[in-house]
Amino acid sequence: MIRLEGISKRFGDQVIIPPTDLTVNEGEFLTLLGPSGCGKTTLLRMIAGLETPSSGKIFLADKEVTDLPPYRRDVNMVFQHYALFPHMTVEENIRFGLKMKKVDLQEQDKRVEQVLAMTRLQDLRHRYPKQMSGGQQQRVAIARALVNNPKVVLLDEPLGALDYQLRKNLQLELADLQYDLGITFVYVTHDREEALTMSDRIIVMNKGLIEQDGRPGEIYHRPGNEFVAKFIGETNFFDLGDGLTTLLRPEKLNLCPEEGDDGAHPAPHFFGTITDVVFYGTIDKVFVDLDGSKQEVVAYQYFDDARKWRMDERVGIWWYPQDEVKLSK
Repeated sequence: MIRLEGISKRFGDQVIIPPTDLTVNEGEFLTLLGPSGCGKTTLLRMIAGLETPSSGKIFLADKEVTDLPPYRRDVNMVFQHYALFPHMTVEENIRFGLKMKKVDLQEQDKRVEQVLAMTRLQDLRHRYPKQMSGGQQQRVAIARALVNNPKVVLLDEPLGALDYQLRKNLQLELADLQYDLGITFVYVTHDREEALTMSDRIIVMNKGLIEQDGRPGEIYHRPGNEFVAKFIGETNFFDLGDGLTTLLRPEKLNLCPEEGDDGAHPAPHFFGTITDVVFYGTIDKVFVDLDGSKQEVVAYQYFDDARKWRMDERVGIWWYPQDEVKLSK
C-alpha cells in the first residue's frame, strides 16, 4: 500500500532521516516507535505530503505521489490534539471534508451515518467539541479521517493527550476498528506498551535510522540490538566472557537460594544479594546486586510464587538457555 524508496530528510546541514526504504502492506497496522526526535513524525508527515523529502520517492498503491500535495493523496491524518472545528457540531466536523470534495449530498448522508455508527457517536452528533470529553473528541477526529474512505490513515500520537485509563481503552477500540475496517493504519508513538498492544508490525527508530522491523513478539523477545532491547522493555544484560552480551527479560530470570542445588533447574550463573523488593500490583520487582561487580539486575516475583524473597537474602540467578538472547558487543 505504501512504498518508500531512498526517502531522506535534511534541515540545512542536519540529516534528520538518512536514505530509507520501507514498505507498508495493505490492511496492516504498522507502528513507528521511537524516542522523541528520532524522525518518526517527520517520516509520517512525508507520507502525508506535509513535508517534502530531500531525496527519494513515495508510492501509494503503486502510484508515485512524491510531488503531490496532501489533498491529492488518498490518505487522511489524525493529530494528537484533534484539530476539530470548535464552531461545528460532531456531524458538521465529520461532513466538512466531504463538502469540500463536493460529494453528492445523499452520499454524504450515507457515509456520515456509517462512521457515526462505527465510532459510536450517533448520540453525540449535535454536540460541539467543548461539550465532549477528550476520548469523545478523539473518536470524532478518527471518524472525520475515515469518512473519506482513504486508502491509508496516518495517526500521529493520537492518544498522547488522554489520561492513562482512557488511553488503554481507546487503544483496544482503535485496534479493533482498524481490524474490522481493513484500512491500512500507520501509527506514530513513543509508548512501548501502546505499540506492542496494537500493532501487526513495529518499526523501531533511533536518530532517523530503522533499528528493527518485526512483529511485536519478535521485537520484544528477540531484539536485534542493545538499543531495541532497552527501549522496548526492562532488560538485564550479562557478560559471559564469550564476546557476546546475553540479554534476559526480568520474567525470564529465576532466583534460587544460594545454598545447595536441588538439580531441578540449571545451575546458577551468578550469585548476589537482594537489595530491594518493590510492589507493582500484579508483580513484585526483586532487585539483586551481583557479586564481584556493581551491576544490579531485576527479576519478577508473582503473587502466587511459593517462595517470597526478602531484602538482604542471598540468591543464585539462573535461566533456561532458550530464554536468552545473545547480542554482539
